[in-house]
Amino acid sequence: MSAAGAPSTPARWRRPLRGLQAGALPAALVLGGILLALNLISFGFGEAPASVLLRAFEGTWGTPYGVGQVLFKATPLLFTGLAFSIALRAGLFNIGAEGQVAMASLAGAVVAAGLPPGTPWAVAVPASIACAMATGAGVALVPALLRARLGAHEIISGIMMNRIADVLAPWLLASALGTAAMRTADAIPAATLPRLDRFVPALRGSAASVAFVLAVALAFAAHRALSRSRAGREMRFVGLGAEAARAEGIDVPRRRLAAMLASGAVAGAAMTATTLGYKGYYELGLGAGAGFSGIPVALLGRGTPLGLVLAAVLFGTVEQAGLAVNARVPKEAMDVLEALAIVLVAAAAGIGERARRPRLPGAAPR
Repeated sequence: MSAAGAPSTPARWRRPLRGLQAGALPAALVLGGILLALNLISFGFGEAPASVLLRAFEGTWGTPYGVGQVLFKATPLLFTGLAFSIALRAGLFNIGAEGQVAMASLAGAVVAAGLPPGTPWAVAVPASIACAMATGAGVALVPALLRARLGAHEIISGIMMNRIADVLAPWLLASALGTAAMRTADAIPAATLPRLDRFVPALRGSAASVAFVLAVALAFAAHRALSRSRAGREMRFVGLGAEAARAEGIDVPRRRLAAMLASGAVAGAAMTATTLGYKGYYELGLGAGAGFSGIPVALLGRGTPLGLVLAAVLFGTVEQAGLAVNARVPKEAMDVLEALAIVLVAAAAGIGERARRPRLPGAAPR
């Protein structure tokens, strides 16, 4: 019996529920293989599904270079997934991470390129990242204020900010910076992040950088801070029920504002993977898509740092696999596999949550 006197989930159901959730991803792979086979048969690509899947494995986890590329693809997704998870903690949907990443990447790249050549690494990198995170928070400030003060839904205002960023970024590059190449100047060497192959020679040639380590560290640090701080706990109470939180004396608009600003700042830090750790400059479109892909990462990660890391690596694997097999099958086939993984894992989580929910005495069976 539970503390409320209602029967809890029988122990005999706990193992099957865990198995259901663990088997969701393998099921997605099986269904993806079936769809891949139908695709090959229908369009006559002339290669067996097993061969394509083997090539996808070789292009991801089958070689050290593939592993590095998976980590590179996963890094911005981990940042944006963490950003969405922070906002979700307060019951908010930061759909504007796409625009936050774009504007933060541009701002951070401008600072990294404009620093004096003799600036030490310990100053150049933090200054570039701090500027990027401040810009990400600044872009998130508009939907945050509209929600906290006027009650306007952050999804609508977030989409609006994405569209503004789509127009503002090329205008700033062309007019304010005066570059016809739609890119910033190169960052000074001290403002770039080292590649992982400097520490793990087997990853030589891949684009993975120290940004992945920073993303993992930030995920665990943010989880610890939000779980143990008063502000983090109050954000969670607001997410569970704003009216109940307000009745307990919690400043709901303030906590929503703080969650949205923190979310935007973390989204802005995604530029460490693409701008500081890869290109060394920002060009139009760099990092595009990471803001939206972070949403399923956050949902599959279920608010835990390890879950976010594993979800980001999963989607990084799917993205890199799509590039590895693109010559033989359409890249959209991997998009279907990614969608299947999301649907099956979400369905398994929903079934498990429903089964764990206590049932009141006399209620009809579910």
